[in-house]
Amino acid sequence: MDSKNVHSPMFLVFPPEVITPENQTTQFTATAYDPQNRVQKILIRKLEILGTTQILFGIMNFSIGVVLLFTLVNPYPRFPFIFLSGYPFWGAALFINSGAFLIALKRNTTDTLIKISQGMNLLSALGAATGIILLIFGFLLDRHFICGYSPDGIQCDAITILFVGTLVMLMIFSIAELFISLFSSVVGCYSEERGGCC
Repeated sequence: MDSKNVHSPMFLVFPPEVITPENQTTQFTATAYDPQNRVQKILIRKLEILGTTQILFGIMNFSIGVVLLFTLVNPYPRFPFIFLSGYPFWGAALFINSGAFLIALKRNTTDTLIKISQGMNLLSALGAATGIILLIFGFLLDRHFICGYSPDGIQCDAITILFVGTLVMLMIFSIAELFISLFSSVVGCYSEERGGCC
């Protein structure tokens, strides 16, 4: 038999005040099981997935803004309304920050981080709602953006379909971000009311 596998005896030395009979009690103590703490732990685990989703939506919004930036060439007299509002960029920053705080909340759950994450998600929900309103204005103002300024209408319809498709994708991301942010804020409120998370 290997000497490393042999168990060596362990001796415990207690100070005299611990082993005296007056400190020994015969009462039993029990800890109650708190099912709400388990629910909170499950919700916090799910928040990491939602945070990752928010970061991906933010990256996709930013990418669409970059595509709009580099595809706009003359003879167009102005940029599309959604690009002038800056929503693909500031919306992306809000989504990425709120997602990062949700992931940080999963890794280190403190009351302060819960409040900050809840505030960022409320701000992100407000930004997503503003983005939806701006996108609706963008649909109304820019539905004939390319066809109205193109000298020949040969490829006008195909390019307009791509542009409207880009706006539709931004709208889908914004609606999903609104729901994720509101859900995360509600879960943050729930965790805060229950006295913090795990």
